[in-house]
Amino acid sequence: MPKVERAIITAAGFGSRMNPITLDTPKPLVPVNGKPMIETTIDALRKQGIYEIYVIVGYLKEKFEYLTEKYPGLKLIENPDYETANSISSLYAAREHLANSIVLDGDQIIYNDSVFAPEFERSGYNASYKEDGVPEWLAEIDENGIIQKVSIEGAEKGWAISGICRWTEEDAKKLARHLEIEFKEKNNRDIYWDAIALWVYPDEYELGIFVQEKLSDVVEVDSLEELAEIDAYYKKYIQKN
Repeated sequence: MPKVERAIITAAGFGSRMNPITLDTPKPLVPVNGKPMIETTIDALRKQGIYEIYVIVGYLKEKFEYLTEKYPGLKLIENPDYETANSISSLYAAREHLANSIVLDGDQIIYNDSVFAPEFERSGYNASYKEDGVPEWLAEIDENGIIQKVSIEGAEKGWAISGICRWTEEDAKKLARHLEIEFKEKNNRDIYWDAIALWVYPDEYELGIFVQEKLSDVVEVDSLEELAEIDAYYKKYIQKN
């Protein structure tokens, strides 16, 4: 059975939907109840024995440098294209480290480190079954647990996938090559990197799901309003707006 050996955290974006907070602080470094979001991720990874960690940086990249001193084994990888390309550019920058990796965004708050459990059977995404509405990123799976389709339109119930995924060595090689084709050869700069396996080359992967008991174990913060709901300190920014 494959086992996660390393983690890749994408953290290069502007986080413009959380201005003015992100004017001088990268979104993953925004403190939530006293702790930067990305540190909840790093601490949870280390609790699961994952110490080889790559953080993809771009916007205000120098702000992340303290992490390399605080967390032995953590390295920064610069995304030189973060200003002009979507997230495909970040994973392209880390393509050499994809084998037996877990990949996730840096703007998530982790409440349960078990979401990063290193043992996995096949490449795929964390997912939770919900019967009270799936707002987006809905996965349809077959009887063998293989993802057949992913929709971003949501549904009343189904498998909601989160922004955490694992990659075997074999699939990592394919993903790296597909990133090179789309980003470098075709100059496809506008897509999310997830689109590569889910929509651009779906027939070349058999992605599964890693059952995450509660979707709330991982919270992605997308706006000032969502941030203020979690940490009352930020309500003052809502009132100003």
